[in-house]
Order: sequence, then C-alpha cells, then structure tokens
Amino acid sequence: MIRRLLLALLCSGMATGAPAQSATPANQAVIEAEAAATQLRNSVSKLAEAVSADDQVTALTDVIRGYEQGLAALREGLRQASAREAELHGRFEAERARLASVLGAMTALQKSPETTLLLHPAGALANARSGMILADVTPGLQAEAERLQDDLEEISTVRALQSAAAEMLGSGLASVQEARRLLASAVTDRSTVPVRFAEAPQELQRLKEAAQSLDDFARGIEDMESDVGPPREDFAGAQGSLPLPVVGSVLRPYRQPDAAGVKRPGWIIATAPAALVTTPWPATIRYRGTLLDYGNVMIVEPAQGYLLIFAGLSQVFGEVGDVLKAGDPIGLMGGSEAPAQEFGAQFVADAARGLDAGRTETLYLELRKGDETLDPADWFVLNPIVEPQEN
Repeated sequence: MIRRLLLALLCSGMATGAPAQSATPANQAVIEAEAAATQLRNSVSKLAEAVSADDQVTALTDVIRGYEQGLAALREGLRQASAREAELHGRFEAERARLASVLGAMTALQKSPETTLLLHPAGALANARSGMILADVTPGLQAEAERLQDDLEEISTVRALQSAAAEMLGSGLASVQEARRLLASAVTDRSTVPVRFAEAPQELQRLKEAAQSLDDFARGIEDMESDVGPPREDFAGAQGSLPLPVVGSVLRPYRQPDAAGVKRPGWIIATAPAALVTTPWPATIRYRGTLLDYGNVMIVEPAQGYLLIFAGLSQVFGEVGDVLKAGDPIGLMGGSEAPAQEFGAQFVADAARGLDAGRTETLYLELRKGDETLDPADWFVLNPIVEPQEN
C-alpha cells in the first residue's frame, strides 16, 4: 500500500515540480554579481592613479562613475538572486504537504532492509510484483531528491552571494567617498577648461530675481545674448543616443502627474546618495546656482537653441561660460551614505527589496528647444543601469 501511495505522490511531483537545472538562475545572478564586484574593485584600485593623473577631473570622474555603474550592476544581480530565493521558498510552501509525504516515504525506505521490502506474504508472484513496484519507485525518488538538493543549493548560493557582497562593499565605500571629495577640489582648481563668454552675474541675478518659475528662468537664459556660440557638434543628430547623466532609474516620465497632480515637462530620476551627475554632450554652462525651490540648478547649452536643465543637486561644479566635454562632471547629488560598517548589509537589503530601494535622492532633468520642452525619452538611451520605473 505504501508503494502505491508513493507512486501516486511521485507522479504528481513529476507533473508539478520543476526539473533540475544545471545552469540555475541563482548561478547566473552570481556570475553577473561577481562581474560587477570585479568592476567595483577595479574602479577603487584606480584611485591612487587618478590622484596623480595630469587631468584629475577626468580620472576621478572615471573612478566614481565606474564604481556607481558597478554598484548598479551588483544591485541588479542581488535583486535577481533574491527573487530566485523567494521563488524557491514559494515553491516549497506550495508543495509542503506533498514533499512531506515524499520525504516520509524516503525515510521509511531508508530504514527498512531491502530484503524485507521485497518480501510479501502472498508468495513468489506478489514478491515479484513488489520488486517491480520498488524498481519503479526508486528512480522517481532519486530524481525528486536531486531536485530538492538543487533547489537547496540555489538558496545556499544566494545566501553566500549576499554575505560576500556585504563584506566587500564596505571596504570600497571610503575610497569612493574620498574620490568625490577630491573631485570637488580638482574641479575648483582646474584651469584648462575653455571659456566661451565672460560671466554676467548682474544680468543673471536680475533674471533670477524676476523669475517666477523654472520655465521663466530658462526662457530668460535662452534670450541672453552674451554667448558667442556653443560647441560645434551635431546635437540634433544625437537624438536617441544620449547617455543618462546619472546612474539611477526614471521615477516619473515626461508630463506624468505626481501625487499632487503636477505634470512636469521633464524626468524625475531616482539616484543613490552622493551620485555623480555628468553632462551627456559637450556643452557650455549658462547658469549654476540655487533657484526658487529647485535647490541647486545647472543649465547647460549643448547646441544653439537647446538647453539641458538639471535640478536638485547638492553640489554644482564649474563656472558660467565653461565649455564642458561629454562626460564631464557637473555636480553631486545630496544625501549621505550609511557608514562603511552598515553600508554593505543595507545595500544588500535594499537590493532585495527592489530596484529603487535605497535610491533616496531625485534629479530633475529637462530638455528644451527654444520655448518648447522635449520628451527626454526621445533623446536618451535607457539601459540595464538606468531603467524606467515599473508601474
């Protein structure tokens, strides 16, 4: 009777259970996370070289951006691993009763001598049938045991990844914080940036005092005649290929209303504390400083008639009139990271909760052409590091 029940259980298990996988989702997540960890370590190791580089600004920017991209990739790997762990736990819960019966039967078979299992009081024919049933049961039990073992090993793999990531992250935090501090100093000391026009603080101050909104201020900036021409690049031809200025995720797309019903003609991008913001295209700085309730604002001109507006930064770099190369730093986001002893564990926990957990800062990005605002979705490339927020 126990053998027939066992056969029924195994048949239901083969119908509902997932087959064992040699290349498991957890293993793939580990591979991606290890690649990200390598990128993080490589970026941190370049800090000493960056300090002595001829162009410290470029070198330090590369260090910080490489670190942040590595963090984003590691976040995604941890998220996938945690999702796989949750999936396996869910499977165990859904099959709890069946698995308990299978394990009970496996235990009973293990404790019973093989000769006893084959004996049957009805005689030789019944003994033969008993042997046939046991021969059918054993491979199924073996397959089920291997599947359970694979699932448990996946969970163990995920736990090991999380533990290793937490230990590794804290060690690199101090280095990237030092890189950010040095970057702010290097930008201030930089003397090789070309200037396209003389600073006009009085004109900008009058414009700032008269502006009732960011839109008013941007229109006024556009009408200023002090510029002698932006960098000569085919900005219009770059439509659809611009990199995002910060590592993060798009929380609110163009003109999507927020909780108060306000529709902004730009993107709200969630970022980690102290994230680096760079210009996606060669551009002239038209304005930098505080404005209304937007915090620090940076407005750059990538081409005649176009303006890129960044708002919500904690620090802004450069001076009005500076000509920036693509990828040059324009500022840092606000907020503060957890201490090194807490950062690793907190990062792993945030990654497990979802893509945007831990990204506490928001950057506002707006693109204008004359008096018209443009949808950034038509201009910027979204990738695995910077993705739209899922609804």
